[in-house]
Amino acid sequence: MKLKPAIGINLLSLLFLLIISACGGSHTNKENSSAPLKEFTCYSNTVKDTFYITVQLPLNYDKEPKKRYPVVVLTDANFYFPMLAPVVHQYEKGGLLPPLILVGVGYKSFELMNSLRVRDYLYPQAIPSDDMKAPGGGLRYYQFITHDLLSKIDRNYRTETNTRTLLGHSFGGYFSLFALQQQISEKRNDFKGFVSASPSLWYNNNYLFRLPDQLKNTLLKDTISVFLSVGSLETPKEWTIQLVENMSKQLDNSHASKLKLTTTVYNDLDHMDAGLISFIRGMEKMYVKPGQ
Repeated sequence: MKLKPAIGINLLSLLFLLIISACGGSHTNKENSSAPLKEFTCYSNTVKDTFYITVQLPLNYDKEPKKRYPVVVLTDANFYFPMLAPVVHQYEKGGLLPPLILVGVGYKSFELMNSLRVRDYLYPQAIPSDDMKAPGGGLRYYQFITHDLLSKIDRNYRTETNTRTLLGHSFGGYFSLFALQQQISEKRNDFKGFVSASPSLWYNNNYLFRLPDQLKNTLLKDTISVFLSVGSLETPKEWTIQLVENMSKQLDNSHASKLKLTTTVYNDLDHMDAGLISFIRGMEKMYVKPGQ
């Protein structure tokens, strides 16, 4: 399978311009906004911790009281939500994305995020070769997302329960693929789309490479879309680009008839550059029909 390279530098510049345009000018009071941000905390009995949730509704959410919307769940929200949220609204205005409910899952502070994401996004527990300490809390975090958070979002907002997408980058990208793996194991259908940007596939001796065999031996009832990406400047290549290429080939060779896989290597982009672009492109793949 030949991977299709992408020219990322021009798109990155475009995204920065969109963010500046969306965030520029006077600050809008949340209470006066036509599509306000909703912020609340959600305690997890499995993780034994409180998560800080931010929800951005579609621009005309209040004007169309009978309409339901796809839900996009974003990890690492302390970092990515302030960048992605205005872009989602700009893309909605321009007709580049349909109206979406964006749900950011974050922590009490940006400073806490770095240590707690290691606790929550990885599974199983780290081994000596990982050269890091990670308790392997990914399963508990997955249970929080699927058993607690999604039901709360569905109760409080007009959602489409069969069109959800999960976005993750780096350790979050690892979690996105782990969530797919766990969803298959539990025979659930919480998410139909998974965006895995620059996933840490090296973790725990390539643990996630069990996924292709799992797909090969599972009859999927519904179509699952996976957007897998990496930057061409990420290093070391044998731990980043090569592992993403290998995962892509193995997923493709699984011949899962209802798996829609897109793999992109972004030219001239490093690890931290690939996340935001992958989220945008991944959502386009999930929600924009061909020819639109």
